[in-house]
Amino acid sequence: MMLTLFIYNWQVRSEWFKWCRALPSEELKRQRTGGMGNILKTLAHIIDVECSWIKAIQGKPDVAIDLDAYDTIEKVENLSIRYQSEVMDYLNSHSIEDEQGMIQPSWMEGTYEKGMILRHLIAHEIHHIGQLSIWSREMGIEPVSASLINRAL
Repeated sequence: MMLTLFIYNWQVRSEWFKWCRALPSEELKRQRTGGMGNILKTLAHIIDVECSWIKAIQGKPDVAIDLDAYDTIEKVENLSIRYQSEVMDYLNSHSIEDEQGMIQPSWMEGTYEKGMILRHLIAHEIHHIGQLSIWSREMGIEPVSASLINRAL
């Protein structure tokens, strides 16, 4: 089930990338209320959080991602593609027993259960995709469908 929801998020994310390519660059960078302040930074943030937590779960060092460096939709999409295979490899190799393990991320205090973090990553992306949908409607543009139904998952 966990893998299915990650794949769902990646499908929706890919559709948002396509949606973004139809907009002028200025619209993607326009300062907005909520999320990370604009469309590009919000999408890059989703990827950054996913990558950071998966690396923490794997015991690998975090790779700092400068959200300002991802100033085009192509750069954000390439970032997503670059890290998605690493996340997929982890998800394909992890087991239910792994979810009980604890991790301590380098960027914050406390220890967290791996399974809880994976569920958090799914919810985190859905939360921010909702923000993109709000911004889309504020622009008078139909947002990407977030429906899980009819996605052949």
